[in-house]
Amino acid sequence: MTLRDGRTVSLVALGGARTADVEGRVWGDLDGAADAVSAFWGDDWSRTIVVVLTGTDEQFRALAGGASDVAAATTAQRIVFSPGASSMTENALQVAVRRELFHYAARDRTAADAPRWLAEGVADFIGRPPTPLPGPAAAATLAQLPTDAGLNAPGAVGSLAADRAWWFSRFVVSRYGAAALRSLYVTACAPGHPDAATAIRQTLGADTPQVLAAWRVWLSG
Repeated sequence: MTLRDGRTVSLVALGGARTADVEGRVWGDLDGAADAVSAFWGDDWSRTIVVVLTGTDEQFRALAGGASDVAAATTAQRIVFSPGASSMTENALQVAVRRELFHYAARDRTAADAPRWLAEGVADFIGRPPTPLPGPAAAATLAQLPTDAGLNAPGAVGSLAADRAWWFSRFVVSRYGAAALRSLYVTACAPGHPDAATAIRQTLGADTPQVLAAWRVWLSG
């Protein structure tokens, strides 16, 4: 299969009838996802895309590098959807396709020890539709730099960290521009990357406390 931007897609469904419906839905989302990724990342990323739809949890863990309790994951070789993808709403599946396609496009520029909160925050910036600013009451809670430990925590703690990462990415684009967020990603996530505070200073031209203060004001609307 070929996308409108000329990239070829190998879409493999392992679940038979169980994945037949989601196969068509994923395929229908890929053109828009590729456009969204290229609009942010540029066009210089893989011309071939491999997507696997698994029919069992065992297949998903084996092909997704041991990942579990997620709808989809991206490895160096492929994007893998879990069996649970078949029950996702159209909006949720579209977000997942865009998020994972960004991870796939950026995988060659992303070190194994890259800050996961930034990688996921940028993926969410591409995948999630924007919402109104939360206002002053939520600003103080949200305007704290996320951590990987927080992102990996279960329940509300993990959700809050994910939201912080997403809002931070949105703030950077609003204040500094999309090119600055891309530069921050490359600086903070590429092999041999500095720590996040250094990457922020190098790419945004301000120390982390200054950036957080500006972020809090922005969130307050």
